[in-house]
Amino acid sequence: MRRILAITRKEFIHIMRDKRLLGVILIMPLIQLFLYAYALSFDVKHLPTATLDMDHTATSRQYIDALQQSNYFTVDNVLTSYSQVDGAFESNRDKVVVVVSSGFGNDIAAGKAGKVQVLVDGSDSTGAQLGSAYSSALSRIFGAKIAITQAEQKGYNVTSAGGLTASVRTWYNPEGVSAAYFVPGLIVVLVTMITVLQTANTLVKEKENGTYEQLIVSPISRIELMVGKIAPWAFIGALDIVVIAVVGILAFGIPFRGSVWIFGISSLLYVICTLGLGLIVSARATSVDSANQVAALVSFLPTFMLSGFVFPLSSMPAALQFLSYFYPARYFMTISRTVFLKGGSPAVLMPQVAALAVFAVIIVVLAASIYRERA
Repeated sequence: MRRILAITRKEFIHIMRDKRLLGVILIMPLIQLFLYAYALSFDVKHLPTATLDMDHTATSRQYIDALQQSNYFTVDNVLTSYSQVDGAFESNRDKVVVVVSSGFGNDIAAGKAGKVQVLVDGSDSTGAQLGSAYSSALSRIFGAKIAITQAEQKGYNVTSAGGLTASVRTWYNPEGVSAAYFVPGLIVVLVTMITVLQTANTLVKEKENGTYEQLIVSPISRIELMVGKIAPWAFIGALDIVVIAVVGILAFGIPFRGSVWIFGISSLLYVICTLGLGLIVSARATSVDSANQVAALVSFLPTFMLSGFVFPLSSMPAALQFLSYFYPARYFMTISRTVFLKGGSPAVLMPQVAALAVFAVIIVVLAASIYRERA
């Protein structure tokens, strides 16, 4: 333990002396947290919208006003002819164009369905899908109000009429805030980037500085050297998880409904996995530049794409879904979001924690065997 603590102390001194490195591992995660949390958002509102009213009646104006009064559309352009639609989309000024057909008001007055065409800019797939969904929902609501008004004018008692009423309630994130979905996932992404990248450089720097051979011929065993090297980064990784979680709770109002112990144990296991992965990269890399490139390739991209951070795994091809089972980030992503948003009982999360424990053992054993081969 004295030798391990000596290596750990030496590594801490190197880290504390490098002010730029301290900024990278302590300040950059917070900056990235706020950037990702605000930039990555599925909360599409105030879509820039152009209208083309070919009817010019009170009813058509009421329909356009209903769009404008919602938080989903911002009518900022009024077209006078159908030929101007292409120009509105090509200039990127508008994402939605609502065309009210001629005779809209007369059809509504006659009890017929008024014709409205909603055109969306398909180059922005998210905005197009949500714009179509929002406009369809608002049109149904507007149509229902018109139908009720007409029925009451004819003397029908609409309160006694049968029908279907759907009551929708969103659990865990009732406001539908994207930050509540992304911030727990950012813990996984940011910690992966820090631990893998920095651990991948530790022994490579020793090799480039010519001090690695001195460590090898010293009485320190390879296991002691590995433990002493990764111990400071394990502490820093744990510290980053705590800081990011606290900032997410305080700054973004993210709830924490689960067990602190389950989250702490799974975080420790995941940090061991990422540190072991960094050691494997360090064993094979010949320079700091190559270590950084390989570490970014095996850490950031799989964590971002194959963990369910942005895209649901169920919507991916079967081959990628199968490949995601071989990345620990998939399991820690599930644990993080479940603990924060849902709570999650030990029985529910135990398979994920067990998977992280298996990966931690396999990765550390693999890293140790590679160092025995290389030494």
